[in-house]
Order: sequence, then C-alpha cells, then structure tokens
Amino acid sequence: MASLSLIPATMDKLSIVFYPDPVLRKKCRPVESFDGRLQDLAARMLEIMKASKGVGLAAPQVGVPIRLFVYNVTGEPADDRVCVNPVLSDPQGASEMDEGCLSIPGVDVPMRRAAGITLQGLDLHGRPFETRAAELLARVLQHENDHLNGRLIIDNMSEAVRLENRRALKQLEDDYKARQRPRRKRG
Repeated sequence: MASLSLIPATMDKLSIVFYPDPVLRKKCRPVESFDGRLQDLAARMLEIMKASKGVGLAAPQVGVPIRLFVYNVTGEPADDRVCVNPVLSDPQGASEMDEGCLSIPGVDVPMRRAAGITLQGLDLHGRPFETRAAELLARVLQHENDHLNGRLIIDNMSEAVRLENRRALKQLEDDYKARQRPRRKRG
C-alpha cells in the first residue's frame, strides 16, 4: 500500500506546489488503497482548485505523487469530478490553445492536444468509469494526466515562447530557491 503512505495524515497544510519543485517531475504511483484519507485528499484538492480559480488539479501539484486528479470545467459544484489511476485513449482530432498551469503561474504555452479523448479511471471507491471528452474537458484531462507522468507545459515551449516567459520562470526558480534555504535562528 505504498500510495497510502504518500498521503498526508492531515490536509490543512496542503497547498499548490510551484515550479521547479522536484515533485512536479515525478512519475506518480498508482493508488492501491481507497479509504477516507483518499477522499479527504480529493476534497481538499477540489477546494484548492476552486480557490485558485483552476479547472483541474493533479495530486503532485499539492506535493502528493499519486495517480489522482480532480477537475471541473463548468464551476458548478455538481460537476466536481475525481479520477484515480487514469488511462487516456482514443485521441481524435487536434486543437491548439494557450494553456496555463496553477503550478507555473504567469506562464502560458501554446499546446497542441487531441480535441477528443476517452478517459478510463476509478472513482474514490475504486469503481471503474469511462467518459468521452471533447474540447476544453479533453484538454484539461490531458493536462492533468501529463502531471501524473512528470510532464509540464513548459516541456513543449518553443525557443520564442521560452524567451517570452523567461522572467516568470526565473522568478519561480528564485522563489523556490529562497524557500529551500534554511532559516537562521536569531539568538
């Protein structure tokens, strides 16, 4: 039950992890245990996603390297969804659009993705489901699934787009380094 040990005991300290935190580059482990902690994690992730005005959020984006993401493209509470151990298949068509990411604020990247995709996964009780998605929903599912494989939108940047975003990326890198420095105690 390796995935259970990766879920924090309390959810109150969970927050969005920002680039270049290494957890964003990890290939996430499958979820093997479906219990209250998994449900608590998904509920907290939905809260964080909504507070951040996002449409999707993957577990590694809150520092938990397991194969789970949440999404809601309408903003209606009844449309909150959770997918565990997702598998995407049957891509159809193509669409290009600028994408942002809650873990890489201030950076937008033109991304070419399948316009339609099939999602198979498990719900929070381990029950299988399948859905066919198009347009924005298909894009969100592909974006969040990329996170579970350690891929980020910046991996697809052209040199011109990288130059346009270099300040924002540098600032994120500097902020990350500053958070990693040990704080000296005053005495």
